[in-house]
Amino acid sequence: MFKQNRQREAQVSRSGRQHVRRWPVPAAGCGLLACGLLACGLLAGCGAAGAGTGTAAAGGQAGSITLYSGQHEQTTDGLVTAFEQQTGIKVNVLNDDEDTLAILIAVQGAHSPADVFFTENSPPLEFLQEKGLLSKVNPDTLADTPAKYDSPAGDWVGVSARVSVIVYNPSLIARSQLPASVMQLADPKYQGKLGVAPGETDFQPIVTSVLRTYGRAAALSWLEKVKSNGASHTFPDNETLVSDVNRGQVAFGVINEYYWYRLKAEIGASAMHSQITYFAPHDPGYVIDVSGAAVLKSSQHQAAAQKFLAFLVSKKGEEIIGRAGGDEQSYEYPIGSGVTTAAPETPFGQLQPNPITIAQLGDGAAAIDLLRQAGLL
Repeated sequence: MFKQNRQREAQVSRSGRQHVRRWPVPAAGCGLLACGLLACGLLAGCGAAGAGTGTAAAGGQAGSITLYSGQHEQTTDGLVTAFEQQTGIKVNVLNDDEDTLAILIAVQGAHSPADVFFTENSPPLEFLQEKGLLSKVNPDTLADTPAKYDSPAGDWVGVSARVSVIVYNPSLIARSQLPASVMQLADPKYQGKLGVAPGETDFQPIVTSVLRTYGRAAALSWLEKVKSNGASHTFPDNETLVSDVNRGQVAFGVINEYYWYRLKAEIGASAMHSQITYFAPHDPGYVIDVSGAAVLKSSQHQAAAQKFLAFLVSKKGEEIIGRAGGDEQSYEYPIGSGVTTAAPETPFGQLQPNPITIAQLGDGAAAIDLLRQAGLL
């Protein structure tokens, strides 16, 4: 479950929290244990995964917790800062790709220094749930979000949501020429026009949705054609994909909507040359992705970790996610405590996604297998 060729130099954010290098994909045949051990080695050893910020390596001291975060750093920073101010509990943060961190936690097992795992998508949480590594979330916390966005087993809580969209450059392709269905991405007429970021964990739920709708053979054939159509425009991540569409380097691609809004906030409306639109209502490519968080069974600070989860879905936490403006604006949809987004996005309640459930999205393993078979990973 590694993103493809996504690398970033270690850096320290304005808050001083640790940011780690993003690593390339291991060989396609890498087994779970081997991949996990590789992840541990790259992160400077399983036992010291949080080293560098406070007491993260030891799992935190009294009044502190260690957070493994695969969420976007500006989102995590805003939530962590507010939580620390409200509770006095220090949060030591290790940022990396959620898939890398999930495998790291699986390998660390009962010895993981992490107390909480925060993700962009649900499959990494389901992966750890299947391994029995997650604590039950307090019922009062689960009650703050719609049950359909939480772990079916009550082992993690949904925090925010995003939706898949088509980003396109009108100077290169008219809206009327765009695919109405995700299956049409395989149409040869889009060869050289389609951009893809197959190593993004955001892409896996779409593959799972196609797989559950049309079956394995059809899904694999579709992916092979998508690979052909996007061969000249394959990107390491959604940030690069949306930027290149906006700059006119490629006609269109599929992303989660918040990448487009973040780019607009970063470069200004006058520099935006791209637009976004949706697949047809209920199409397999029209997917809601849920960001969630869980407390690890191995945590030595269960009460403090549960407080962090409760804060994430509280009114204050959800308002941080949903607010408009500022460097930490997430452009994700808040889904807890009745909070709605202040950003200029299509209201969450008006979206018409494919009604695939969290349980049906599963741990993403089948999608990863298909992506590897198709040569996209």
